[in-house]
Amino acid sequence: MNHTPRFRTVLSCTLLVVSFGAGATACGDSGDNPLSAEPYDAAGQIAFSAPSGSKKANPDKPLEVTSKGGGGRITDVTATDTSGRYLAGELTADGSRWRSTAPLAAGTRYTVHVATEDDDGAPGSRTLSFDTQAPKGKKLLTVEFGPEAGKYGVGQPVTAKLSAPVKAKADRAAVERSLKVRSSPAAQGAWHWVDSKTLHFRPKEFWPANGTVTATSTLQGVKVGALYGGPVKPLKLSTGDRVEAVADAGSHYMTVYRNGEEIKSIPVTTGKPGFSTRNGIKVILGKEQFVRMRGTSVGIAAGSSESYDLPVYWATRVTWSGEYVHAAPWSVGSQGSANVSHGCVGMSTENAKWFFGAVRQGDIVRVVNSEGHTMENFGNGFGDWNLSWDKWRGGSVLTAGVKEGSGPVGAARLRPEV
Repeated sequence: MNHTPRFRTVLSCTLLVVSFGAGATACGDSGDNPLSAEPYDAAGQIAFSAPSGSKKANPDKPLEVTSKGGGGRITDVTATDTSGRYLAGELTADGSRWRSTAPLAAGTRYTVHVATEDDDGAPGSRTLSFDTQAPKGKKLLTVEFGPEAGKYGVGQPVTAKLSAPVKAKADRAAVERSLKVRSSPAAQGAWHWVDSKTLHFRPKEFWPANGTVTATSTLQGVKVGALYGGPVKPLKLSTGDRVEAVADAGSHYMTVYRNGEEIKSIPVTTGKPGFSTRNGIKVILGKEQFVRMRGTSVGIAAGSSESYDLPVYWATRVTWSGEYVHAAPWSVGSQGSANVSHGCVGMSTENAKWFFGAVRQGDIVRVVNSEGHTMENFGNGFGDWNLSWDKWRGGSVLTAGVKEGSGPVGAARLRPEV
């Protein structure tokens, strides 16, 4: 399709206005310029594959728009559904046919705008609306966002749990495009596939402090493999101050920061040799004022020299396997000077109570200079932040291998969705 003649007409008009000023009329409407005419009704020139009347279209079949000939051609087609999703398609070079290249969504209504022109360049238009059939006898793919609505620290990832595994690259891309996460203030972020049924979303940096995060879905009706997307409940979170605790196993002190400023330094003890505390960034999973801690729960045989069974207070959990920041009055003599715990960060009862009250779920605990391995990325809490941003983006079908700030059409949409 060559629109060169029209483009030159408009351009010359612009130049004349600039050269001659507001009073110039050389490019005024002469009455015979096709561009100035109201679009004619192209109903007799266009044919649709969609059914008419009350019948509904089969979403498994593509949508086709064709020109009936007779001196006209299609110049553009825009098809959107009630969720605002655009239907991708291709127009032939001669403007005789447009065909959708992506599956139609099921159980929705489409509005199709078609632009045409005749041999003289006069514009025509035609608008069509039709409904698609709802999925019949098909299992729906649903998504549950997490965590529960509420207020969290800036390290809390957004999770998406699928009702069925999704493995094919094209199907994962369809899921990712349908799951939207936005924050205010805005931040750049991406999804990461943890496994075939679980995705996590995090920003490049931590979430903005004292902001909001929303997760929504346009998955309903979208074809994903043999399934169609079902309804998804949206999620809204808020964030508090940026609270980060840095536990240094080498100096035996933990420093707590709020919005970048130090608010307290606490003498601690961390894991002794053989039970070294995990290094890296952990996200607070919850708080328990009292918990009974037993060595058997972490694989220590009852009756061994390392066995323990203790009442523990002011316990802030950072791994599912049992790593906490908690009161350890029995080790006060070693706090600030030696590592004697079985992997937890221990402190005095007074300091543990203060820490318990100063943090919330989603806040950050970072351990440095420990002999332990790095916190697991997934499966034992949220070690998401221990992945570099490049590796995190590599876990997304839409951003893997795409240079940041560039990429194919559609990639740019990822950034504002955070």
